[in-house]
Amino acid sequence: MTDLALNKKTTYENLGLIDYKKAWDYQTSLFEKILAIKSANRDLPVDQHQQTENYLLFCQHPHVYTLGKSGKEQNLLVKVDDLHAIDATYYHINRGGDITYHGPGQLVVYPVIDMENFFTDIHKYMRLLEEAVIQTCSRYNISAGRIKGLTGVWVDFENEKTARKICAMGVKTSRWVTMHGLALNVNTNLEYFKTIVPCGIEDKAVTSIGQEVGHAIDFAEVENELKKNIVHCFGMELL
Repeated sequence: MTDLALNKKTTYENLGLIDYKKAWDYQTSLFEKILAIKSANRDLPVDQHQQTENYLLFCQHPHVYTLGKSGKEQNLLVKVDDLHAIDATYYHINRGGDITYHGPGQLVVYPVIDMENFFTDIHKYMRLLEEAVIQTCSRYNISAGRIKGLTGVWVDFENEKTARKICAMGVKTSRWVTMHGLALNVNTNLEYFKTIVPCGIEDKAVTSIGQEVGHAIDFAEVENELKKNIVHCFGMELL
């Protein structure tokens, strides 16, 4: 793709509280649409290429556990058939990573973008998502950062014993098109993490913005802050 064909315009959609499978299906439809355009472009002269689109989806989910391709089912510490007792569901899905929890009060972000519109570096992609979350946490005077060898964003990240994960990440890519993304704990009910080994990591706790500051946070304010930071980090032109 030449520089002339780059399209940094990105459609933002806030899906609100949405069933996990419904959001997954919607992501998949956008993901496949972008891939179809890229496939069609391969048979056309460059000056006839159709621009690929980018999407930034924000949402929350009802209580649900999701297990990534490389995850271990034993990291769900209860039987799937018993999840109805805590009003939760379960899906084995096609992203990277292990098991995680989504639920009300957690901000889930799904960038469905053609990285060739921005850069072709999956490591950079992950680090920029983390950076946007780190900047968002900083808005609430929370010092967050990375731990070498562990994806995601952590509080007290320089202390191996007390480090707490505030944001989990897991993505799928194909031909530089992305789906899935990140889950930032804002006012999340952290009790739900007790029924899993979060991200397959046994010796690290989980936290939220609300827990770190000691009170519930305006969710819409966090959405706006994180959206602003993602747009800035990636150089998106938001629609």
